[in-house]
Amino acid sequence: MTSNFTHRLVQLQKNHQALIQKKNEKEALGNGIFNRYKNPVVTANHVPLNWRYDFDENSNPFLMERIGINAAFNAGAIKFNHKYVIVVRVEGADRKSFFAVADSKNGIDDFNFWESPIVFDSNDDADTNVYDMRLTQHEDGFIYGLFCTEKKDPNAPAGDQSAAVAQCGIVRTKDLINWDRLADLKTPSLQQRNVVLHSEFVDDQYAFYTRPQDSFIEAGKGGGIGFGLSKTMENAEVNKEHILYNKEYHTVYEAKNGQGPAPIKTEKGWLHLAHGVRNTAAGLRYVLYMFMTDLKDLTKVTHKPGGYFIAPEGEERVGDVSNVVFSNGWIADDNGDVFIYYASSDTRMHVATSTLAQLVDYCMNTPEDGLSSANSVKAINQLIEKNKNAINNHQNTIEKPLLNNAH
Repeated sequence: MTSNFTHRLVQLQKNHQALIQKKNEKEALGNGIFNRYKNPVVTANHVPLNWRYDFDENSNPFLMERIGINAAFNAGAIKFNHKYVIVVRVEGADRKSFFAVADSKNGIDDFNFWESPIVFDSNDDADTNVYDMRLTQHEDGFIYGLFCTEKKDPNAPAGDQSAAVAQCGIVRTKDLINWDRLADLKTPSLQQRNVVLHSEFVDDQYAFYTRPQDSFIEAGKGGGIGFGLSKTMENAEVNKEHILYNKEYHTVYEAKNGQGPAPIKTEKGWLHLAHGVRNTAAGLRYVLYMFMTDLKDLTKVTHKPGGYFIAPEGEERVGDVSNVVFSNGWIADDNGDVFIYYASSDTRMHVATSTLAQLVDYCMNTPEDGLSSANSVKAINQLIEKNKNAINNHQNTIEKPLLNNAH
């Protein structure tokens, strides 16, 4: 090798290793519900060098990047072989997305990609693009990956290269290496996105959370988080969708909402993480919100904390699709710790940490959205009154500035 080629290769490897091994730290204090971390856990630059560069000096004398990577985001997550594993949506410079596995020992930094991207069959009616895999460890023994399969709308007007059809693709595995493609999910809806498999059987059937919509982008008359059952996974079909959580005017889920990862079971009910979308002058804004459903009746929403749970902040607001956070993966440890993996602006992956106790408390004790300004003020005044007694009991520890100069 020439000295220039060797020097560039050594620098690329050194910089890549330093990025992967960079330690992550919690941001100061937090809001008591979850902790953010200072650094993204996975970015396009984390993708292995040998996926991007040709290391043969004869065919690549300038050591150019031959296959560009644009983003690494919207990852499913699972605890596997005592490691925190995420299945990342990796998007190339050509706009095509694919899936790749990365793991970490502590769940907050040092994520390393596995040897090569995930490979599985394309069905007869081939996908143009695949993305946003949700992982579910089902009680039937398989790990299922449900993802969006997209292709051009065959009914699109001539010249329209943006109209698309989205449906739910299904793969399954036991080792996260060998993946079998099953038939795509069938539902009564024209299009499906954000479909998630429940981890347990319901009435001896497989349970799905769906998001019916009328077109590729707009929910139209559809929308809301749906729920339905299928007798099989090999040819999964939901004949009836029950909407358990509707979109609603002037809320954070006004335009669209969809299930994030599979819900987590607790003694108090099932914890759900979802995304909500509203339109703004700057475009669509995506945030995350939470709710809980009954342990036995999965269609019964028991708690609906008002507003968003996580919204984009700082650098998270900037990227390919700005002002967006999105999650399709979280991990609950046996000790109650929860790792929430979320993407910002369709560009990079982050982690937030909490506990089951905190998330249940948040869901059960945060006021619901009163759906009007008057009710929002009423909730604040109720909290102010409640805090008067608390302040009197803690006069020695609560500083006067925190009381906002109350009279």
